[in-house]
Amino acid sequence: MTPRVLVLGGTGFVGTALCERLQRAGVQVTVPTRRRRAAQHLLPMPGVLPVEADVHEAAALARLLPGHDAVVNLVAILHGSEAAFERVHVALPRALAVACAQTGVRRLVHVSALGASAQGPSRYQRSKARGEAVLWEAAHAGQIDLTVLRPSVIFGAGDRFLNLFARLQRLLPVMALAGAEARLQPVWVGDVAQAILRCLQDDATIGQTYELAGPGVWTLRQLVQAAGRWSGVRGGRGRPVIGLPPALGRMQAAALELLPGPPLMSRDNLDSLRVDNVASGALPGLQALGIQPAPLPPIAMRFLGEASEQALLDGYRRTAGR
Repeated sequence: MTPRVLVLGGTGFVGTALCERLQRAGVQVTVPTRRRRAAQHLLPMPGVLPVEADVHEAAALARLLPGHDAVVNLVAILHGSEAAFERVHVALPRALAVACAQTGVRRLVHVSALGASAQGPSRYQRSKARGEAVLWEAAHAGQIDLTVLRPSVIFGAGDRFLNLFARLQRLLPVMALAGAEARLQPVWVGDVAQAILRCLQDDATIGQTYELAGPGVWTLRQLVQAAGRWSGVRGGRGRPVIGLPPALGRMQAAALELLPGPPLMSRDNLDSLRVDNVASGALPGLQALGIQPAPLPPIAMRFLGEASEQALLDGYRRTAGR
């Protein structure tokens, strides 16, 4: 029988990469989405079925889960109020655990975040820790077979991380950067997707928490500088990066929060950067799953270079069309 997996958050950046890996492995994938048009890019994938549903509704979860062998939870937000973080990072995992117990779908892979901690300085980190806690409570009660993955910041073609820094440097003469010396250990989206697949395939991963991090540790300043160089800004030199002192950084973040849409940087994001986003070494990592972490430079150079070429082509087309 072909295995079937329900992927919550499957239309996003990581979810798309995961759906590609799962369907290549012969897995039937169901991806719930509140708006079907958000899943248009998944339709060409054989074996991937988008369905309209709001996973924050308990009745929707009870309807979606039956007939599946496992569920993967990728749903997360980076910005929001305390109530928003509670709804997405805590209430949804709690409702998912209840639905799993009620429907008999025991296998759950939950993607949390490196730095998740009840004592973390940010609402994001603390809510991620509470989400893990409610799932482990259900696991210890024998209701679910749980694996937790904690990735560092995730990069790859189409990310909102390095691509954002590259786009900003095409628009701004200088990069004023809060949290410039924060340390991160970026992990490739392909490795994260492969890790989830390995966990679904190997019951020995049940009961484990894995830290997913790449082979290199970078400061935020170094990553921004690299994004500018690799995307060809200013002839490959990138823009000057000026690190802001904490007080100015918080003022900048507060101002960005007032702009329409998701902020480029929020005060809660800055709070997260107070803790290095690197693997602790106390938990197993990608190598324990048989995955050699991909280095950032060769992958990022390729997709940032392609994005730069596309931007130049688009600019030429706009100019020619005038």
